[in-house]
Amino acid sequence: MSRRRTWRVGAALGAVLLAVVGCTSTPPPPPPPTSVPPSPTASSTPDQIVIGVDSIAGGYNPHQLADMSTTTTALAQLLLPSVYRLGPDGKYQLDKTLMRSVEVVDEDPFTVAYTLRQDASWSDGAPIAAEDFRYLADQMRTQPGTVGPAGYRLITDVQSREGGKRVEVTFAKRFPGWRSLFANLLPSHLLKDIPGGWQEAMISSYPASGGPYAIKTIDVGRGEILIERNERYWEKPSAVDQLILRAVDSEGPAEELRNNNLQFSLTATDAGRMADLRALGKAVELHTVHRPQVAEIALRPVREPLADEQVREAIAALIDRDELIRIGTGGGPAEKLRADAQVLAPSQRAYRATLPADRGKPDPQRAESLLRQAGYRLTPEGWADADGEPLSLVVASPGEQEPYASIAERLAEQLTEAGVEAKAVQPDPRELYAVDPADPDAEPIDDGSGNEVFVDVLVGPRAVSLEPATDFASRFSCRKADTSDDTDADFEPGNVAGWCDQYLQSRVDDVLTGERSLRSELGSLEPRLWRENVTIPLFQLADTLAVGRDVSGVTQGPPLAGPFGSAVNWLRITE
Repeated sequence: MSRRRTWRVGAALGAVLLAVVGCTSTPPPPPPPTSVPPSPTASSTPDQIVIGVDSIAGGYNPHQLADMSTTTTALAQLLLPSVYRLGPDGKYQLDKTLMRSVEVVDEDPFTVAYTLRQDASWSDGAPIAAEDFRYLADQMRTQPGTVGPAGYRLITDVQSREGGKRVEVTFAKRFPGWRSLFANLLPSHLLKDIPGGWQEAMISSYPASGGPYAIKTIDVGRGEILIERNERYWEKPSAVDQLILRAVDSEGPAEELRNNNLQFSLTATDAGRMADLRALGKAVELHTVHRPQVAEIALRPVREPLADEQVREAIAALIDRDELIRIGTGGGPAEKLRADAQVLAPSQRAYRATLPADRGKPDPQRAESLLRQAGYRLTPEGWADADGEPLSLVVASPGEQEPYASIAERLAEQLTEAGVEAKAVQPDPRELYAVDPADPDAEPIDDGSGNEVFVDVLVGPRAVSLEPATDFASRFSCRKADTSDDTDADFEPGNVAGWCDQYLQSRVDDVLTGERSLRSELGSLEPRLWRENVTIPLFQLADTLAVGRDVSGVTQGPPLAGPFGSAVNWLRITE
């Protein structure tokens, strides 16, 4: 079956979990889902708001690239505490529901002190404290496939003071973007000893809440997450008792909105779904909400054949980027968010297109010349090396996540049509991102159908934030290898693309620590990144927010954050 389908993310298999666990350090096995009220009752309950989303299938860790989704972002804003949150103007504002104060207490070494409210606690009664800061910093520094790890990698120490309610964080260097850290804190006392460790954390459940809401049930079979007011929350209680996140069917949310079974929806939309929503007229307000992710192709130079620069350049020349963008956006709002630059995303300040004029279309003649120079020849079966071995690539997407699965499938077809043996695979997202590209002894992964493969080309999300310097450093940074001397060989890839470039690393360090401004470096960075043919950006993802008449207080929210940060103030309107 073709995966060029309308934006429906495939449902996860197997039974799933339940919500809040007790006070033990290891969560107990989850009981079966509690029954959720049927749709007619849900749509007529004054103290309940039903929200349409593309899918509710896990995982739910907002710090993992494997879990990036609108639902994961929504749950993080409803359930997890953050030191700073984005305001409507896109600037960081101290969240005083969690914090008493934050201040830079030393410049050498650069040290930030965080003082938490005494009453801030998880829904199982455990305090939100220094250990949660330390746990998140440790995981972000060491785990592969995390979202925006560069700032955390500068942290050298996390000290607990005043019974854990004062946290002093020391950095190796000054870090101007420090306010972006420690968003979406996790309950370390429940996750640190979980079987499977970080990679299994929150794969199908939320162990505890530290926000105004808590999960009651997650029912993947019915496609619903039932969220209730967190009775242990110490601040302003939510105005409504319950929220329901409901997966819409393949036709989109228009019919459910028309029948008032949904109060609003936040879903990816192609041209057909947009037409259906617009046909509702004044019954809904429509807004485009930019997602914090860009669809990107990574030609990973981890091993042959893509370790050869000429081969990478040839493969890039075979890709019909325009077609992949059309398939991925489906004519929806993301179509206007083409990512024609390497560093900045379309919704970020100072973005401008830098795509070279000769890269806009596929160039088979150039690709043929490059492959011949690299030692390949074109046979009746396709491109092969001097020993007759075919030029073969594995193209992976994170599971069946859309739009990545459809893009990866068509990309493999494009390469096959050009004589390159290419196979599209859909490994488990967490297994895909758990592989350390710098590990020479890394094992192959299951391709989703029982075969073991190494991934050459990765079609997936890159994270976007309001800290583009941190985004840049997280995508392209190298890390020190564990070797005995200080040579160039001591550095290895510290990013998902599996690429380490010493020239670029010096720029990464300077931009991250504020020694140079990212904007001043773009003129030299952009051409170099296009020439290297490691990352090929496609477009920034976007959702359509459709708000019905029977709910108030729902807005687009801050940039790249979405509407869920204001959920405590939402009201259900009844006639």
